[in-house]
Amino acid sequence: MRRRITGTVLGGLILALVPFLTAPAQAAVPYHHACATVHKGRASCTALVRSDIAMSARSLREKAAAPSGLAPADLQGAYKLPSSSAGSGQTVAIVDAYDAPTAEADLGVYRSQYGLPACTTANGCFKKVDQNGGTSYPKTDGGWAQEISLDLDMVSAVCPNCKIVLVEADSASFADLGTAVNTAAGLANVVSNSYGGSDASDDDYGSYYNHPGVAMTVSSGDSGYGVEYPASSQYVTAVGGTSLKKASNSRGWDETVWDGAGSGCSDQNPALSGQADADTGCSGRAVADVSAVADPATGVAVYDSTAYQGQSGWMVFGGTSVAAPIIGGVYGLAGNASDVDNNTPYAHKDALFDVTSGSNGSCSTAQLCTARAGWDGPTGLGTPNGTGAF
Repeated sequence: MRRRITGTVLGGLILALVPFLTAPAQAAVPYHHACATVHKGRASCTALVRSDIAMSARSLREKAAAPSGLAPADLQGAYKLPSSSAGSGQTVAIVDAYDAPTAEADLGVYRSQYGLPACTTANGCFKKVDQNGGTSYPKTDGGWAQEISLDLDMVSAVCPNCKIVLVEADSASFADLGTAVNTAAGLANVVSNSYGGSDASDDDYGSYYNHPGVAMTVSSGDSGYGVEYPASSQYVTAVGGTSLKKASNSRGWDETVWDGAGSGCSDQNPALSGQADADTGCSGRAVADVSAVADPATGVAVYDSTAYQGQSGWMVFGGTSVAAPIIGGVYGLAGNASDVDNNTPYAHKDALFDVTSGSNGSCSTAQLCTARAGWDGPTGLGTPNGTGAF
């Protein structure tokens, strides 16, 4: 127990500082969650929005400026991806809740800005459906609309030759999101899920995510050490998060753990067979498997015109909602979804950049929250070094 301190001013100052002294350090940039926290049986999107950066497309043109945040060329270069030559014939589905009414138009702005080929309903590249595969779209939600734009833009950045299907669930309940996943699995060979809720059992929801021949990526969460579902499902690739910065080394980039990345040990679901030699320290499902950039301080550029929380236009996003669609796009580039499962990266870990520094909190089994050589919780086996692990 802390020694009692006399003096109103000094005591109040110490008490005000306690949360910052005991919690893991966060990136020194202002950001907020795009989606509200939800209750058991429902999920929240894992997009984090920089509060200090937003610019309309018109302002950007008038200033002849580039959007803030990492661009497609940055992601492709950092992860050594064959984005210009691979991905044709592949379809990546995005599953989110609620409707983004301007999703296709906003995607067009993003792709045009970076010289990516158009992806529209008219040219057969883009398709938007409701959770049952029809066109009875749910109500609009501004936070989830931002999440949708983030997901569409990240798949585009990594795999511009991939087709994209957006499947919008009626709500953020696991039942509705799961129904949307089932629909997505019938329309695409890769499905990206940027949401999570309290840990749950595959006995309850696993049938939604068990689709052999379809690569299923899921964000690990944005609250640091601790497990979320569906990242803890035995049927998915759980995607953690990093901080990605340019560096004067042979790779040209440096990565460390993002301290918000979700990780840990699930007591609800069994371990992956591929984790047997990973020394996870967990008898059940350990999270994460792989990772990609997620730190808002080193975030990505995204365009979304559905105004929400006072922001629209060009923004900078972080969260493992960035990482999951990036890995989804890498699965699309690899083109192996029909032949691989979520154990595949464990057999090809040499084709990943190992992240060996940083932490997302403190835990009794150190590797579940602190980076090291080989597997660790916040970053899994590491980040893409080409497509060889996928």
